[in-house]
Amino acid sequence: MKKLKAMTLAMCLMTVFSCSTKQGTGALAGAGGGAVLGAIIGKIAGNAGVGAAIGGAVGAGTGAIIGRHMDKVAAETAAQVENAKVEEVTDKNGLKAVKVTFDSGILFASSKAILNQASKNELAKFSTVLKKNRDCHVDILGHTDSTGNDGINIPLSNDRAQSVVNYLKSCGVSSSQFQNVSGMGSSQPVATNATKAGRQQNRRVEVYLYASPEMVEKANDGKLN
Repeated sequence: MKKLKAMTLAMCLMTVFSCSTKQGTGALAGAGGGAVLGAIIGKIAGNAGVGAAIGGAVGAGTGAIIGRHMDKVAAETAAQVENAKVEEVTDKNGLKAVKVTFDSGILFASSKAILNQASKNELAKFSTVLKKNRDCHVDILGHTDSTGNDGINIPLSNDRAQSVVNYLKSCGVSSSQFQNVSGMGSSQPVATNATKAGRQQNRRVEVYLYASPEMVEKANDGKLN
């Protein structure tokens, strides 16, 4: 019997952890990962280091409710935004969060921080998700490859992050949702800078959606859908 239970648990975990992301169509695989394992999935996926620490421990029940809610936010984002990668990660409080990665080549011309028309269309669709989920806080981080130096890359990545914020605000997203807008330069590569393909992956803008104190309060009160 113990062996059977262990095998069943292993199969459940394999099913959950096989949920990942799909790029291009914007579809998110496994958005309904389940409330009970929501917080566990996020922690294993990796802590994104976003969000301010919330005073006091967040209970498992609250974390599960927020996990379900962020599953919905991730699915909505994936349905709206075609040219971005949507992932579920974990914030500083161990709660499920959503990470949306835009290739800077899609958003901007080389070495520029002015949004092109195609990127404005994508961000306009993304803004509908943010406006629908006003209890999500948002961090936006710009990144470059290692070409050039920090004197060029940090201001460029910051300007690109700020351009995204400014356009989202122009679409009606509340300024209060944006908590951290920063340019990271080339300090956080996700691929090797030794190849053209790797450098392209490193040139990106990351948007994180995570639980605000208001969302946590709603979850605690059983009012978060």
